[in-house]
Formats: sequence, structure tokens, C-alpha cells
Amino acid sequence: MKTRVFSGMQPSGNLHIGNYLGALKNWVRIQHDYDCIFCIVDLHAVTVYQEPRELRAKIREIAALYLAAGIDPKVSAIMVQSSVAAHAELAWMLTCVTPVGWLERMTQYKAKAAKQESVGDGLLQYPVLMAADILLYQAGIVPVGEDQAQHLELTRDIAQRFNTLYGETFVVPETSLPTVGARIMGLDDPMQKMSKSASGAHHAVALLDPPDRIRKTIMRATTDSQPSVDMDSAGPGVLNLLAIYQAFCGWSDEQMRSHFQGMRYGDLKKQVAEMVVSQLEPFQQRYGQIVSEPGYLDAILRDGAARVAPVAEETVRLTKERMGLF
Repeated sequence: MKTRVFSGMQPSGNLHIGNYLGALKNWVRIQHDYDCIFCIVDLHAVTVYQEPRELRAKIREIAALYLAAGIDPKVSAIMVQSSVAAHAELAWMLTCVTPVGWLERMTQYKAKAAKQESVGDGLLQYPVLMAADILLYQAGIVPVGEDQAQHLELTRDIAQRFNTLYGETFVVPETSLPTVGARIMGLDDPMQKMSKSASGAHHAVALLDPPDRIRKTIMRATTDSQPSVDMDSAGPGVLNLLAIYQAFCGWSDEQMRSHFQGMRYGDLKKQVAEMVVSQLEPFQQRYGQIVSEPGYLDAILRDGAARVAPVAEETVRLTKERMGLF
């Protein structure tokens, strides 16, 4: 039996090349080796206000981007979190065994709460819902980035606590992150990971950006004070551009050194821009074909939810039984 993998993305902001190179590309690679569930985590998105019409559109956009990237719905289940009620039901039961202190220690919670005048309870409970997403399907591997590693460790703690209190119920997922891809940083600030929520106009290259915008964004990327590429002392901005190129083309370190050593930054940016444009062109064409087919996305999402629902329902049934619920 294949190990189950669960992962997902929020339908907020615009998916960018960091999402593709850091996650989507690897999901495509691993889907034939594992029993994969790829979710659009819309319940997570509403921990902050989302305009309803925009949220509905974004859910469909993310689903289409999964497919355009190469996720095969005949192999992997693609589903929307809120379409399977067991996510919210299990989250409540896990909330009841999770100490508040564990949640208040989460660095993402503290960072986001510090920026808000009023903090919604959903923000505090965010990692419990993430734990429910994973434990609901008894996932053994969760391919997440370093920014979610603390939440994954909390998932393990919650699972272990529940198992201790009520008996063996949940698979405790691995802490290793064997399927995480390239870590792509912001083009305007290479010290910060590229983010969907960043406000800078030239922070990220979105997967659906037209070629002219891609070129403009990359040509404005932060570099350093040197005139040309020195592979031994390059600053974080230059290293980020090189990482983007290498992640798209798959060159070895030796090939990268041979090609880029001594290249002026203007030429480096042009080559990175053309690489990104050429790689995203077929991706964007597939996306256009997917969204132009009436009813196709809805059918994929219905099928995905129907495929995972029996597993989710059995986990909820078992959890209720363990807790003494009716």
C-alpha cells in the first residue's frame, strides 16, 4: 500500500513561481509514487476576510493551476477543503485536546497577530485545522516548506496527545520534508521568501503574468554592488536569480558556473526572464484550455471530494468512538 501524501494551498493572492518551483513541480513528480491528495484549503483562507465572489473565483483558479502544472486527476485527488465537512468536524475535536499555550507559541500566529488590531480566533486555531487536514486522511508525508515546519511538528504533537488520551487513532506524519523543492525568495527583497500576500509590485512573478510583465519584474530584481556574477561571493539577490534559472532548467551546479560566471547582471536578468517566459508559456496555454471547458473543473472537484470522503468519514467515526461521542 502506498504512503498517503496530503498537501494544499490557499485560494488567496496569486500563485507565483515560488509556489510552482517549491511545491507544484514536486507534487507532479511524486504523484505516481504516493497516494496523493492535493487540497484547496479555503477554510484556512477565511481566517482573514475574503470577498466572497473573489474567493469562489480563486478556488477555481487554484484548481485549474494544479491541473495545468501536471497534477493528474486520474492519479491524484484534487479537492476543496470545505466540500468535505469532516475537516471542520475533526478540527473541533482536535481543538478540545490542544492546549492554548501550544497555539500561542506558533511564530506565524505571533507575527500575524502583531500586525492586527483585532485578532480572530480562526488565526489562533489555524494550525489545528491544518492538523485536522492531515490527520483526517492518515497522511504519512506532508510536503510543506520550512515556514510550515512548526505547524507540522504541532500536528505530530496533537496526534500523539490524542493517541495517548484515547488510544491509537491517528498516523503520526513524518517530520522530514523529502519532497520540498527550491526555496525562491522575493525579487524585491531576496531576504524574504516569495509570498502571495506581499504588496510590492515587483516582488513576485505570478504564474499567469503575461511575458512583458514577467520581463519587467525580473529586470527590476535586486542584485548587489558587484558588476557581474561571481559564483563564489554572489549576494542573495543574484543567488536567487540563479536558483530560479536552475530550478526551471535543471542544470547541474557545474553547468551553472560555466555559463554564468563573470556574466553582467543585465545579461543575467535577461536570460532568467527568457527562461521563465519560455517555461510558463505552455503552462499558461494549458490553463487557458482547462478554464475554457464548461463544467470540467466542477467535475474534477466533485470527483476528488467523493474519492476522499470515505477515508475522512471513517476517521471522524473512529475519533468519535474513541472520545465517547454519539
